Amino acid sequence: MRPLLQSTVSFGGLSFDPLVWSEPLMWLVLAAFLGSAVLHQFAEAWARRVAVAGWGLFAAFWLVLAPHFILTQKSAIEGVGGLAAVPLSLYAGYLLWNGRDSLFVLTRAIGLMGIVYVPFITVDPLRQWIVELVTDQTAFLLSLVGVDPLVVEGFTHDGIRIATKQYPYESTFWFEHEEGPITYNILLACTGMGSISIFAGGILAVSAPLRRKLRTLAVTVSVIYVLNLFRNVFIAISFGQQRMQWFEGVVMSLFGLSDPRMVSYYVADRILAQTGSVVVLVGITWLLVRELPEITILVEDLLFLVTGTEYDLQSAFDIESDETDVPATPGDD
Repeated sequence: MRPLLQSTVSFGGLSFDPLVWSEPLMWLVLAAFLGSAVLHQFAEAWARRVAVAGWGLFAAFWLVLAPHFILTQKSAIEGVGGLAAVPLSLYAGYLLWNGRDSLFVLTRAIGLMGIVYVPFITVDPLRQWIVELVTDQTAFLLSLVGVDPLVVEGFTHDGIRIATKQYPYESTFWFEHEEGPITYNILLACTGMGSISIFAGGILAVSAPLRRKLRTLAVTVSVIYVLNLFRNVFIAISFGQQRMQWFEGVVMSLFGLSDPRMVSYYVADRILAQTGSVVVLVGITWLLVRELPEITILVEDLLFLVTGTEYDLQSAFDIESDETDVPATPGDD
């Protein structure tokens, strides 16, 4: 049976698959964070213990995944983010243990993020549905600008194996090229579900009127989903038509590439698209703070973890919320 994902990392004669270790850690983190949210209703002391343990496991989760981001994905942004998450998670656990109770909200938010995202990792029909839906919609947008590559399924096409394809869905764009076909695979990471789950968890975790949370969630999910489709179109055209063969020698050395045609992909995705995604997510957060001021409790805690400085964003944005910024409970709505 072919594993769903393989990401073996070799270094100094040793090899291991980070994704094999990260999966059980993921389940433990999810159980700890959601368990803490339940315990917080009637046993705060135990909720604190379980949450702090969860933050320690979360640090281990990111430590295990960092080699995957850096050595396999060759993503500087994800690699740096993964490494930074290790001490930040440990620091969050330390602060929560020492009485920073607002971090119960962030703990619950991450648990809710998992509820949204994990089904797409673990349930194959659900994953196939979202991947193929995004593929079809990306293909439609490509056709509007006169680009019409084949969309193929399986691990091979015309006897040629499709490189790095993780599952045999109808999710690969096949571009003919004089030196051989160029393939661009739509993965779960290309569906926007990661970003959607982050914002969904944050929105659902805070204490605010349910109707306003649902309205904000609907707008946020729609914006992220549509922008992600345009991101896919940008990468498909840039890579499939080799439009970003910039600084080939530098890019190939920087990312350890052997095929010069991959330069367009790494410039379009790893450099431009990922940097642009960070900027867009910051912009969405800014708009979200104005629509749902209660979410500032999460943003303020994240800023404190990174900078060590307390911020009062509601005063900075000159906004008022319907509720005070105290940790929410599931019954608040």
